[in-house]
Amino acid sequence: MAKIAVLGYGTVGSGVVEVLNTNGASIAKRAGDTIEVKSVLDLRDFPGDPIQDKIVHDIDLIINDPEIEVVVEVMGGVEPAFTFVKKALEAGKSVCTSNKALVAAHGPELLEMAKERKLNFMFEASVGGGIPIIRPLNQSLTADEITKITGILNGTTNYILTKMSREGISYQEVLKEAQALGYAERNPEADVEGYDACRKIAILTSLAFGNTVKFEEVYTEGITKISNEDFAYAKELGCVIKLLATSYSKDGKVYAITAPFMIDSTHPLYNVNDVLNGIYVHGNVLGDVMFFGAGAGKLPTASAVVSDVVDCVKHKGKNVMTIWSSVKQELGDTFDETRRFFVRIKGDDVQAAKAAFGEGQVVKVDGINGEFGFVTEPMTERAFEDAKDKVSVISRIRIDDTKLQ
Repeated sequence: MAKIAVLGYGTVGSGVVEVLNTNGASIAKRAGDTIEVKSVLDLRDFPGDPIQDKIVHDIDLIINDPEIEVVVEVMGGVEPAFTFVKKALEAGKSVCTSNKALVAAHGPELLEMAKERKLNFMFEASVGGGIPIIRPLNQSLTADEITKITGILNGTTNYILTKMSREGISYQEVLKEAQALGYAERNPEADVEGYDACRKIAILTSLAFGNTVKFEEVYTEGITKISNEDFAYAKELGCVIKLLATSYSKDGKVYAITAPFMIDSTHPLYNVNDVLNGIYVHGNVLGDVMFFGAGAGKLPTASAVVSDVVDCVKHKGKNVMTIWSSVKQELGDTFDETRRFFVRIKGDDVQAAKAAFGEGQVVKVDGINGEFGFVTEPMTERAFEDAKDKVSVISRIRIDDTKLQ
């Protein structure tokens, strides 16, 4: 019997216990051994919950327990999670986590610690929730050179943008609804400002290209300035607006960005709506591969964590190699990237817009007065910044056009 400990009995932690209880027999077949939760670390007690008999309040009770082979860290945040995970690895225990903040900040270091000790540090659930993406990058797509990854990696923002698009209600109204439904936190900053998706694309880019991408260096914009007028123009263009986290290699450089983009119906992520996530990966041999499903939630995320636990049990005493060097990946300058932009411009001076942004495409929407929309010619971000002061720009949204990359 393989015994594990769970650090944190919140949404995901309780989900891990539930998944193991519900599917224990089939999980045992896949792992080659029965998996039992021996201890659960939490500051709280849970009277009336069967888990109470396994609750401990001192991490050292887990670290010093020789029966515990695998530690599941689902506490969130960098500290004390980082300290606890290091202690677990030093004590000869493999670790599985859903903690994107921890992985983005310390992934290479923890992988190296695990490798040195013939243990494993696994983090499938840290990026796509229930969507398998880490394992495919590590194992299934190894014959390809990955050239691009683009994803809708945050269910909260995707829900908000989907509701705004379909129902024409304001950002603030949808945010309140998302909070009431439990899709958004009371303080939604990490989601709506793009930081959550930014950390996830930093992890995926590090795995795809082998070196460490610092999430702080990924250009990031959120969705708080997206308006119903933007969606009206998008509809006129046959587009939707999505928060995309994307990275790609071009001319020997790696570029990464997290920001709202307009995409049309030919885009692989066009129909990824509500709280669902989608990720597409382009390889130089295989072409496009799409991953789609529940990117968050108690049981989908817990399912991904338990799949890592199974891998750790199956590979006891053997490190499953993950190529992620601590060498820093230098990112190309976002201002050098070429793309088209959708711009809302005050007034009606179309010729001034064309003089600034090229011939492009004029877009007008019935009921929106005193302005017009304009789709620019392909241009660098730097050229756009230089040109935008020549007209009175209300707002701009990038357009994801894979043909330009």
